[in-house]
Amino acid sequence: MANLADEYGTDVEIYIKALTTTIHADTPSGAPAKLHDLLEQLGLERHEYPMGAPLYIWHTVPEHLGADEQKRLATRAIPALLLAGYEVNCTPDVFDEAAYRQAVHEARTRAARLAVQSPAPTPCPSGPAPARRTP
Repeated sequence: MANLADEYGTDVEIYIKALTTTIHADTPSGAPAKLHDLLEQLGLERHEYPMGAPLYIWHTVPEHLGADEQKRLATRAIPALLLAGYEVNCTPDVFDEAAYRQAVHEARTRAARLAVQSPAPTPCPSGPAPARRTP
């Protein structure tokens, strides 16, 4: 089975599998479990072959969604993957510019809200601490 993430040296390759309409997200061999978990949290379905002791793990966009919604889901995953530090490539036939912009906007809004909710730590007093005397 071909693995485009291994072939191109990326963390995630998002594309439509040849001769199908299925959107795949390939990860490299030996990818960390947290990457697979993140892809699942973002709505992609995990697949393994062979079952039980996977030699090959990939994710797909749920096929019950319409074609446009599949592309939006795949595209909306990209900002979260990038923010988590992963290198992502998405083919133009999957990429949805509007969905990407909306996901980036939501990520920025979420980050701004977290910054407001988590105030900066209180600074230490500006004067030097009194010297300690030992007997």
